[in-house]
Amino acid sequence: MTITETCKALRTAQSALALHTAAQKNRALQCVAAAIDKNRNEIIAANSVDVAAARARGMSEALLERMLLDGKRIDGIISSMGVVIAQTDPVGEVTGGWNTPGGLAIKQVRVPLGVVAIIYESRPNVTVDAFCLAYKSGNAILLRGSSSALNSNRAIVAAIRQGLQDAGADGIAGALALCEPQADHGDVAQILGAVGLIDCVLPRGGATLIQNVVRDAKIPVIETGAGVCHLFVDESADVDAAAAIAENAKIQRPGACNAIECILVHERCAESFLPKLCAAFAGRVEIRADEQAFAILQKAVGANVVAAAESDFGYEFLDLTCAVKIVGGVAEAIAFINEHGTHHSETICTNDRAHARAFQAQVDSACVYVNASTRFTDGGEFGFGAELGISTQKLHARGPMGIRALTTTKFLIDGDGQVR
Repeated sequence: MTITETCKALRTAQSALALHTAAQKNRALQCVAAAIDKNRNEIIAANSVDVAAARARGMSEALLERMLLDGKRIDGIISSMGVVIAQTDPVGEVTGGWNTPGGLAIKQVRVPLGVVAIIYESRPNVTVDAFCLAYKSGNAILLRGSSSALNSNRAIVAAIRQGLQDAGADGIAGALALCEPQADHGDVAQILGAVGLIDCVLPRGGATLIQNVVRDAKIPVIETGAGVCHLFVDESADVDAAAAIAENAKIQRPGACNAIECILVHERCAESFLPKLCAAFAGRVEIRADEQAFAILQKAVGANVVAAAESDFGYEFLDLTCAVKIVGGVAEAIAFINEHGTHHSETICTNDRAHARAFQAQVDSACVYVNASTRFTDGGEFGFGAELGISTQKLHARGPMGIRALTTTKFLIDGDGQVR
């Protein structure tokens, strides 16, 4: 089928799905979860083929880790689906209502967006997350994953379709489609130009993918952001706690968009904090330090440090590499983050309440933390079960996106013969 034919079929399926009750959608999703569980061995085997091929092509271990599926991660996917199933169906929710002086009764209600597309890279769990959130919110979805995870995505989509078929009348198997990636990305161009066929598209991946989608799309885009995330260690910070937060935010999953890429350190605590940072990293992270930080770090035991280039600041490494810069205070840190960040997630370590509130008020990012790791920017951690991505824009949705992000509203107006 062509993209046009696929989108028309998705529109037909979505029209039917929009009439389904929350109970029907939940039963269908329960059947999908059971089918994924039943077919886990086939999914893991397909994923192993993708991972082996990606490793042979030289993909970094940090990115390979994001692609990997195993029994524990399949369990996590199924658990996340359970959280989404348990959530209140947003469709039909009355978000406002009033009567006009002329006697019109006006209600604003939540409705599905319609047909959505997601273009994403090398993370097969996104296939389930995106489908589950779209289906629960009454949307049909076109999935365009990367060629590097194609076998995984095929196996997952086959299991999803089996689950929807097992659900009988409660399942609409036509509510999702998997787009086979073309080498020249011609399929992406068709998706981005599908005016009237696709209601919105979500890019989820690296900066280049997101920038290309935003630049080329002729349909609405919900922009998810690359993650140039920062940690600022204030002069009043508990430096031991700050080092532990830095270790978690950089090392736990360095290929994730919510991992920190740059650490800013107040000049008054640099001498005490930077050796502790070096000890926490224990040589596992290459530190690219500005001139002041380099002078301190090169004396630290086990330092893995090089002089930073200007291009290292504002760069998403997605690996065990981190930029470090010394700043004069909270105002300088805020200005630096707003200039070099991607409006994703930032955190401050401080015991100064005024500095904490200034940081949260003035940093222009979707998620701004005090004394906590940026790794919590995640739909599961926020209680959404799954996420479509982290929106870094300001219109429609911002931050981790759950089922409500795939809805809009319309007004229902009842009268009894009024004319204007």
